[in-house]
Amino acid sequence: MSGPVATADAPPAEPRASAVAPACVEITASRVADVGRMPVKRALPRRERRTVGPWCFADHMGPAPVTETSGLDIGPHPHTGLQTVTWLLDGEVLHRDSLGSEQVIRAGQLNLMTAGHGVAHSEEATGHYRGQVHGAQLWVAQPERTRHGPAAFEHHPELPRAELDNAVGTVLVGSFAGAASPARRDSELVGVDMALRPGRSVWPLDPTFEYALVVLDGQALVQGRPVRPGQLAYLGRGRDQLGLEAADPARILLLGGEPFDEPILMWWNFVARTPEEIAAAARQWRSADPRFGRVDSPLPRLRVPPLPRLRPPSG
Repeated sequence: MSGPVATADAPPAEPRASAVAPACVEITASRVADVGRMPVKRALPRRERRTVGPWCFADHMGPAPVTETSGLDIGPHPHTGLQTVTWLLDGEVLHRDSLGSEQVIRAGQLNLMTAGHGVAHSEEATGHYRGQVHGAQLWVAQPERTRHGPAAFEHHPELPRAELDNAVGTVLVGSFAGAASPARRDSELVGVDMALRPGRSVWPLDPTFEYALVVLDGQALVQGRPVRPGQLAYLGRGRDQLGLEAADPARILLLGGEPFDEPILMWWNFVARTPEEIAAAARQWRSADPRFGRVDSPLPRLRVPPLPRLRPPSG
């Protein structure tokens, strides 16, 4: 489910940050891919829009069938400089990492893993669940002050909800409509899973944040424009509220945050600042350096692909 970022998603050299636009509705198509055996629609990063606040990666995975012993099958792989946010609408997944964590995540629960200087994890079949898996894997770029810190993992079986007209929001990270998630956050950001009922709903927003929507199920109208699964709707910055309309029930991720003003370089499963950092992390994973530890998984470690020509982020 997590990664990898390829040159098809964004060029090897990233700009300082995606241009922050005033309030707007920019709709871009996701890239369809397979991660392990799971079909995904990759909404971020795209060439048109690489970040929304500190959110730098968004995969809408499934729905797809899995069995007790087969389905995801994503062997141990490394991460640096980011947090993985895993959220399921349906199904179960087993997470293992180099911190010794072994956690089944179920629909309506949150896994948040902080990579910091380096961590490794796998995503596997649970050994007992058979059915559909449907959800989202998100990455948050860590700021300079925390990206060299220790790795960490947390699991939240329950999250707060915000009741709005014709919508209920489950707050994954940050604060929304008076509800605050207990999950760690290293930057000012918010992530909310919105369950829409038919009709119109108005969501309170922070005008200092930029926002985007990723539709997981159904369809919604934003300023009269339909947004469907397989699309990212970038909303810009400066709104204090957002009105949506839905003819039928829908599920939508609201992602937002203060614009991330640090230059980042993304490749494979790494978020870094320079080509040298990427090359060092790739070399250390290849050589089984202690930086990434060891994951107690029956699946084989993922191999580092050939390193492309990387250029420093432009300032």
